[in-house]
Amino acid sequence: MDQTNASASDTDGAPDAALLVAYANGDAVAGRTLLNRLAPKLFGYATRVLGDRAEAEDVVQETMLKLWKVAPDWRQGEAQVSTWAYRVMVNLCTDRLRKRKNHGQVALDAIAEPEADLKSAVDQMTDAARVDALRSALDTLPDRQRQAVVLRHLEGLTNPEIAQIMDIGIEAVESLIARGKRALKAALAGRREELGFENG
Repeated sequence: MDQTNASASDTDGAPDAALLVAYANGDAVAGRTLLNRLAPKLFGYATRVLGDRAEAEDVVQETMLKLWKVAPDWRQGEAQVSTWAYRVMVNLCTDRLRKRKNHGQVALDAIAEPEADLKSAVDQMTDAARVDALRSALDTLPDRQRQAVVLRHLEGLTNPEIAQIMDIGIEAVESLIARGKRALKAALAGRREELGFENG
């Protein structure tokens, strides 16, 4: 087994903080492993919040650059790397959303075209309509509610993790999520049957 494969397999199970410290000490494999671990989740969050894949890619890149900058000073045990990265991501997304509001921009439609023609045209249109309806409904929420709902229900994070990321209490997270879900339900109420959502 060559050295590159050995070091790659050594880093796969390593904790995020250990990978970051190893990267700071010149281990490029550790950096790639950490990037591959964090970037897809960060990109998913940013895409859902911003509604624009290109903008989401920019924000992920910015987040990772900030992480690489703090790597030499990282103190293991003080914070989780993923929590730190999400917090930076949330702040960057909030900044971009504020700039949009100040410039009167509307989020771009970022629905990807289906790659394979496996579903009927009607099914594809229904799926696209659902995604579009959910995105439009999410766009009506205040920024903090949208972020909390996306982190909880689309990213699958726990309320304590969200509290750390958003730098608020758990009760505040629960309140944001509850209000966000009520607003989403109200926004989609008249279209549930048309979009084929289950009742409940």
